[in-house]
Amino acid sequence: MFMRLKDVRNVADFRKMARQRLPGPIFHYIDGAADDEVTYRRNTSAYDEVDLVPNVLAGVEDIDLSTTVLGQKIGMPLFLAPTALQRLFHHDGELAVGRAAEKYNTIFGVSSLGTVSVEKIGETISTPKLFQLYYHKDKELTRSMIDRCREAGFDSLALTVDTIVGGNRERDLYTGFTTPPRLSLKSLLSFMTHPAWAFNYFTHEKFELSQLKDYVKEGSNLSITVADYFNVMMDQSMDWKAAEEIASYWGKTFVLKGIMSVEDARRAVDIGASAIMVSNHGGRQLDGSRAPFDQLAEIVDAVGDQIDVICDGGIRRGTHILKALSVGAKACSGGRLYLYALAAAGQPGVEKALSLLHSELLRDMKLMGCKSVKDLHRGNLRFR
Repeated sequence: MFMRLKDVRNVADFRKMARQRLPGPIFHYIDGAADDEVTYRRNTSAYDEVDLVPNVLAGVEDIDLSTTVLGQKIGMPLFLAPTALQRLFHHDGELAVGRAAEKYNTIFGVSSLGTVSVEKIGETISTPKLFQLYYHKDKELTRSMIDRCREAGFDSLALTVDTIVGGNRERDLYTGFTTPPRLSLKSLLSFMTHPAWAFNYFTHEKFELSQLKDYVKEGSNLSITVADYFNVMMDQSMDWKAAEEIASYWGKTFVLKGIMSVEDARRAVDIGASAIMVSNHGGRQLDGSRAPFDQLAEIVDAVGDQIDVICDGGIRRGTHILKALSVGAKACSGGRLYLYALAAAGQPGVEKALSLLHSELLRDMKLMGCKSVKDLHRGNLRFR
């Protein structure tokens, strides 16, 4: 029986709804991760190893969920991490996600592998915008994306540093997932059994990687796996000097996405980064690596007074966000938590996902006896 949007209560429900509505290869692209998916599961289960210790009688009628991160004051301590290929999941793609972020006054992340141009997003979406940059072998392409983002009024640039090669995403190998979808007997059968998705995909604007299509055919006109795209197109010589040059060329708020060690966090400070996203790419790259939440305390202790530390990945509940903030993160971000909702119901789905998490945060803050995110601290936590 198909779930309806009004019956959805949490991120897990949105995942079920997305699975019903998407062809198998596309659902598993969102849902899957590298190798045995140990790190993917650990990203969420890590939060279970810490208990919250609430205070009471705190007079919590009014709650302030706002925080300042990346130089932007946002209405809740969660923002929408940049994710690729969004118009595969719903024909409105990034425009649906951006409008939902705008409604909740939070940051909207846009991927280099995005499917709506940064120009259109800049004209359409007024909420703070972060562009995620992949460092391509083609330096003209890399500079072009930076220039276009600057002209389109983007506020921040995040250089992804954990995709020097593509992770071994075995679900994609089993399902034959490519971008754009490669037509085969198997994929046609999957499209036929999901007619609403197929109708919208084939009758709306042609799928493209809007930031890349003028430089490379792969991904827009030629089907390719995401792993092959990374392996062929990314510059594996990228190093700290390259990151510093990108930061200087951009000249505005600069983020390194994919930092997992104290040593790298300190080097991010040294090159003048404004923020780091403690992230393992949703478990899609190096399986067996640590969860961002597990690494958060030592990174915050090392650099948290010098740079914004963002905890990215594995978040499914408001309590997860409260735990990360209590450790010392300035904010949290996530991808799957809104991609499931986008696939399930477009903009209304993403809005409901944010609404549910916003409501959880308000309720849980009151139950914690905290009036503001500034009231959260490690004294609220006990590690098992």
